[in-house]
Amino acid sequence: MENQEPKHVRRVRYKGTHPKSFQEKYKELQPELYAEDIAKVMEQGRTPAGMHRSICVDEIMDILKIVPGQIGLDATLGYGGHSQEILKRLQPRGCLYAIDVDPFELPRTQERLRALGYGPDVLVIQKLNFSDIDRLVAETGPLDFVLADLGVSSMQIDNPERGFSFKVEGPLDLRLNPKSGKPASALLKSISQDRLEEILVENADEPHFGPIANAIKTHLSKGMAVETTTQLQKIIADALEFLPQPDRKEDIKKSCQRCFQALRIAVNDEFGVLDKFLEKLPDALTAGGRVAILSFHSGEDRRVKKSFQRLFREGIYSEVAPDPIRPSVQECNTNPRARSAKLRWAVKA
Repeated sequence: MENQEPKHVRRVRYKGTHPKSFQEKYKELQPELYAEDIAKVMEQGRTPAGMHRSICVDEIMDILKIVPGQIGLDATLGYGGHSQEILKRLQPRGCLYAIDVDPFELPRTQERLRALGYGPDVLVIQKLNFSDIDRLVAETGPLDFVLADLGVSSMQIDNPERGFSFKVEGPLDLRLNPKSGKPASALLKSISQDRLEEILVENADEPHFGPIANAIKTHLSKGMAVETTTQLQKIIADALEFLPQPDRKEDIKKSCQRCFQALRIAVNDEFGVLDKFLEKLPDALTAGGRVAILSFHSGEDRRVKKSFQRLFREGIYSEVAPDPIRPSVQECNTNPRARSAKLRWAVKA
């Protein structure tokens, strides 16, 4: 009996063309083995599970004007799609530094890019928040270009264990770095109703901030848990039962999206981090150095716009984007997650 082999357990069968469970989407999670299946998913305008489709790639490359031999930074590495395109243009002798705070996705992306032949001589990857860009530049010297994609990666959104989506059951976490800080569930317990209302308004312009905040805090005051994504989704839906039909379902969905976004921004102090990055950015660039920032929220875009314009008036930037660049209609049709993107740029004087 001691030598008896363990019973073989078959992998969960891939169910149809649209499996719902994240774990059942093993074909999408293994793109190197199922390229044809991945292509079909992308042709349908969807992002394969565990992957991320980089946005405005051509527009960003046009802005950065990368040439071989330069030294640059991808300040939000994510899945590495933008970095791949940058690396193609840097050779020979160029070097790209790439940073991110996600302790789970960072090593996966590093492994993926190393397998493509980008060794540490041309690609240096570090776990670092982009608000600490000054710490990096103290080692590298001034940079020829910087890219920051402020969006949340599809890998994070789609994985229920990360708690970014109200559509599937998962822990109410929302941290970009789950090993640091407090999850959203802890934030809801620790703040007042007034503060929660402020978060919903400031971070997401949620029109029903009052009923939603009241429902969440009332739920908690009765000793009931708000520990999972679906628990919070139900509280929001119940709080908005007063909305008129036939648009109630869609309005509740939009409120859920805004509330989860607002809590994610608060949990990760995303606006505070961005403000620090924008202040340190000019000192990180060489004369003539170029920066491109891709944002997905009006609060982010407003901060980038004001910083660029102020520093342009002060003569620190010689050029800034007169207006945001938007993804093409074609890109939005093939990748719906691109629709809210705005791209701005600046050039160091």
